[in-house]
Amino acid sequence: MASPLRACVFGQFFTFASVKEVLCKSSDLRSGDVQAGLAAQSDRERVAAKRVLSELTLDDLYESPSVPYEIDELTRLFQDSCDKSARRRMANKSLGEVREWILSANTSGRDLLAISPGLTPEMVGALARLMSNMDLIAAAKKIRVVVRCNNTLGLEGRISSRLQPNHPRDAIEGILAVMLEGLSYGNGDAVIGINPSTETVESTIEILKRTRDLMNHLQVPTQNCVLSHVTVQMEALRMGAPLDLCFQSIAGSEGANKNFGVNIALLDEAYAMTRELGSAQGPNVMYFETGQGTALSANAHHGTDQVTMEARAYGLARRYAPFIVNSVVGFIGPEYLHDAKQITRAGLEDHFMGKLSGLSMGCDACYTNHAECDQNDLENLELLLATAGVNYLMGIPAGDDVMLNYETTSFHNNATLREVLGLRPAPEFESWLERVGLWRDGHMTDRAGDPSVFLRRESTRESLFEGSPTRAPRSA
Repeated sequence: MASPLRACVFGQFFTFASVKEVLCKSSDLRSGDVQAGLAAQSDRERVAAKRVLSELTLDDLYESPSVPYEIDELTRLFQDSCDKSARRRMANKSLGEVREWILSANTSGRDLLAISPGLTPEMVGALARLMSNMDLIAAAKKIRVVVRCNNTLGLEGRISSRLQPNHPRDAIEGILAVMLEGLSYGNGDAVIGINPSTETVESTIEILKRTRDLMNHLQVPTQNCVLSHVTVQMEALRMGAPLDLCFQSIAGSEGANKNFGVNIALLDEAYAMTRELGSAQGPNVMYFETGQGTALSANAHHGTDQVTMEARAYGLARRYAPFIVNSVVGFIGPEYLHDAKQITRAGLEDHFMGKLSGLSMGCDACYTNHAECDQNDLENLELLLATAGVNYLMGIPAGDDVMLNYETTSFHNNATLREVLGLRPAPEFESWLERVGLWRDGHMTDRAGDPSVFLRRESTRESLFEGSPTRAPRSA
C-alpha cells in the first residue's frame, strides 16, 4: 500500500495497524463485534476507518485475507479461485469509486455478476460497509440470480417463501397440517423445509417420504428438505429417500465449519451425491444457512468482524451454485445483533453480499425473545428485503416457531407482501395456485388461508394423512 492506514476526522487522527483492523473498525455497530473487542471505540473512529477503507483498492483487499492462507482451507479456496481477469474493469479504482460504479444508473445487474468471480469475500464485505441501508437495497435490487430445482426462483417481479412446518415432536400429522395451511396462503414455492427435533436417519427418511407423498398427491411444484446434519441426509439418500435439496449450515472459517461437523471435502461429497441420487430435476440442489456471529460463537473468528466472516460463508456457498442460501439474521441472539436496528442492517448487508457473490439469497427475518425487537420490526425488514429483490422469505404459522422457539415471518405476512408490492410466486407454483383456485389475475382468491380446499373428499383426507406410495428417486 502506497500510504499509511491513517485518517483525520474533526482534528483527531486515527491510525490502523492493518487492513483487517480497518475492516473491523469500519463495520456498523453490532454487539458481537463489541463483545469480541473488535468494534470502533467511537463513531469518529468508525468514520475514520470508513474513510481509509474507501481509499483502498480491490488488490489491497486480495493481499490481506482475514484468516491466514496457511491455516484455513476457506482462505485457500477464495484466494486460489479468485478470477483476476473478472475484476480488470475495476483496475486502479478505489473502493469508494467501485461503490459509485455499483450504484450508478449505468451499471446493470449483469455488470455486477460479471465481476463477481473476481471478488473475494473481504472485497464483498468491504463494499457493504461503504453503503447506507438504501444503497444496499438499490445495489441488491439490480442483481437477479435465477436458479432452478423443481421450479424457478429469482425472476423479476416474483418472491417466494420457505414453508417451515416444524413440530416439537416431529409428529407427521402436525407437519402435514401446517403444510396444508401454508400452501393455502401461497407459501412454499422456495422449499418445504422441516427442522427435525429428532435428527435421526429414520425420522429424516419418514419426513421426506411423507412430505413427498403430499407434494405428489396435490401435484405441488416445489422442493422438499429436512434440515438434518448433512451426513444424516447422505445416509437417507443412500437408503433411497426422496430428497430434493441437501441442507447444511456453514460459516466463514475452517474452524467454524469444523464446529458444524463439515469441511469442503464433505460438502463436495454431499453435492455430488445429491446430484446423483437426489429426486430433484436440478441443476441447483444445495441449501445453505448462515448468520452473522456464527464464527464468533464457535470462537473460530480469528479476530475477524462479523460482516467479513459472513461474506466468507457466502464465498464458500458459491462453490456449489446453491438453489437457496438463507441468512438467519437474528436467530443467534442479541449477544451478536442486539436490537432491531442491528438486525435490520445485518439483513440488508447479508442480502447484498450474497447477491454480489452470485447467490440466490433469502432471509429469515427473525429474532429471539430476549432481543430488543418485535414483530413490527420484522415486518419492516421484510418490506425492505422484498423491495431489494430478495428471492424468498420464511413462512411459519403466525410467525411463531413452536419447535425452535423464535419469532419470524408468517404465512399471511408473505401473502400480504405480494399484494402490497404487486409480486407473484414462482411461475410453476403460480400456475398450480391457479389450478387449485387460490390465485387469479395476480391476486389470492377468497379461498386463501383455508386449507380445507385440499380436503373436500374423504379419500383425499385419508391419502394425505395415512401416506401413499412414494415416487422413486430420480436415479432409480
